[in-house]
Amino acid sequence: MPECLRECEPGDDWRTSAARPAIDASRGCINVAATFLSGRRESEVPLSEASASPATLSLAQARALQLHAQRLLRPLRRKPQRADVVAAIERMRLLQIDSIHVVARSPYLVLHSRLGDYPAAWLDEALAAGRIAECWAHEACFVAARDFAAHRAWRERGSHWAQRNAERMHREHRPAMDALLARIRDGGAVLAADFPREDRGVAGWWEWKPEKRWLEAWFALGELMVPRRERFQRVYDLASRVLAGLDPPFEPCTLDPAQLRRQFILDSVRALGIAQARWIADYFRLKPTVGARELAPLLDSGELLETAVRGWDVPGYVHREHAAALEQARGGGLRATHTTLLSPFDPLVWDRARVLAMFGFDYRIECYVPAPKRCYGYYVLPILHRGALVGRLDAKAHRADGVFEVKALFLEPGVAPTPSLVDALAAAIARTARWHGTPQLRLGRCRPAGLGPALRGAWKAAAG
Repeated sequence: MPECLRECEPGDDWRTSAARPAIDASRGCINVAATFLSGRRESEVPLSEASASPATLSLAQARALQLHAQRLLRPLRRKPQRADVVAAIERMRLLQIDSIHVVARSPYLVLHSRLGDYPAAWLDEALAAGRIAECWAHEACFVAARDFAAHRAWRERGSHWAQRNAERMHREHRPAMDALLARIRDGGAVLAADFPREDRGVAGWWEWKPEKRWLEAWFALGELMVPRRERFQRVYDLASRVLAGLDPPFEPCTLDPAQLRRQFILDSVRALGIAQARWIADYFRLKPTVGARELAPLLDSGELLETAVRGWDVPGYVHREHAAALEQARGGGLRATHTTLLSPFDPLVWDRARVLAMFGFDYRIECYVPAPKRCYGYYVLPILHRGALVGRLDAKAHRADGVFEVKALFLEPGVAPTPSLVDALAAAIARTARWHGTPQLRLGRCRPAGLGPALRGAWKAAAG
């Protein structure tokens, strides 16, 4: 592990504490020792730890299966279409929303990693057309319209922290919140910007004006929904009016809480491709954590399959929809050829324990860490290359100037800047820059040192 990571202890705020390599078992993550055992390179795992069965997956094969499920194994081999946006969200089961935009906002970037050069407006259009909806899931997320009823039913159980906070806010501000809801009922949809703030000059995530907090609370409580966004700002309207416009039409979920939890467990495993039991709960923030005893009936029914993975001390679970892909992986038929940049909020990397065990990649989102304690930068994008996470880069898009700045780029220890890696990485950065509308490239410091000149040479040769 790089020395800087040994010094960057989480705990500076509640977000980073959720990313510790050893978190409490109630969050379904593993301790440090187990994490590093599972995350070692295959060549470092003694043969005595591996099953001799030909059905055992290598760690590389397990990674390929997960990338296949997440649509990150190979680049899209045709031009993207509007329907691909919803299809990608359906495949991932959700698309986390984050508003940081030093590069493209996270949901757009997650889709770019999978679809390539698609018009970002397609995501906004899908929301306005009712093909997707916003809700609280892993965090605030877009989900496919056909999945929304289950999320709404799960929210009504009141188990998510956002709903608990919203209930408290309503108790404390009931007259004002009720008046705001009545205004929307009578006058139609609103933006937070429709309400002038009295303390002008105050800004920031935690300095929302009261009306914005109340709108968010009603959203968390399910009374308001988001029919569209304007410049990525939420438009709020009555849930009944938004539900009427969903496509396919909204039908209330009739599953009881146990059945809903079962569905979310299955959806988590399907989205992940392969998962240890202790990783499953995090995908939809399920509580309590998921264990082998709870998964046993799903194995008995054939909805889940179990497989050994070399170096793991626990079984891997695979959804039956991936049965054919599992056999392909066992036979070495899932070949990773994709090179792309990932959002910090990509589902492949948002669980620190999982990505460390699967890819040997120690990662956390440092935009919430005070600047002096950052190891790599503010908005650091993991680099996926042919089935491995080979590095990370700190990027910033200067939109007015058309410049995509790579402030710093780091390959992982032991990863050599071979010509094939340099060419693939240079092409991936250039594709992201062009898609973003910032085609001019500016490169800062690199590790190893020879990587910078090699990348510049590849860009010069491509421009040609």
